[in-house]
Amino acid sequence: MTKFLLAVHVLAAIVAIGPVTVAASMFPPAARRALAAPQDARAAETVRLLHRICRVYAVVGAVVPVFGFATARQMGVLGDAWLITSVVLTAVAAVVLGLLVLPGQERLAEVVDGHRDGAGMRPATVRLAMVTGVFNLLWAAVTVLMIVRPGSTTGA
Repeated sequence: MTKFLLAVHVLAAIVAIGPVTVAASMFPPAARRALAAPQDARAAETVRLLHRICRVYAVVGAVVPVFGFATARQMGVLGDAWLITSVVLTAVAAVVLGLLVLPGQERLAEVVDGHRDGAGMRPATVRLAMVTGVFNLLWAAVTVLMIVRPGSTTGA
C-alpha cells in the first residue's frame, strides 16, 4: 500500500504542480508581450490560457498533500522534521499561489482583455515574476526534502 500511495503522490505532484510552475513562469513575459501589442489577439489568448492552466492545476494540486499525508502516515514519518518542514513550505507555497500569483495574473489578464487601463503595468509583471519565482523555489525546496529525506534509510 505504501508504494501505491507514494506512486500516486509523486505522479500527482508531477502532473499537477509541474504545469502550475511552468505556466506561472511563462505568464509574466506573455503578459508583457500582450501589453506591448494590445492588438495581438494571439498574445492575449496566451495570457488567458496560462492563467486558466494555473487556476485549474492549482485546484488539482490539492490531491498532492492528501496523498502525501496518507503516504507519510503509512510510512510512520508524520513527526519527522523533514516532513513537517515540507508541509510548512507547501502551505506557504499554496498561500503565495492563492493570494499573490493567481490574483496578480487575474489583474494583468483583465488589463490585457481591455477591462482595465494598462498604463504603467510593467512593474506589475516584474512583481508577479518575482512572486512566481518564490513560489517555484518553495516547490523546489519541498522536492529536494522529499528526495533527500534527512535521516531516511534510502542511503541518500
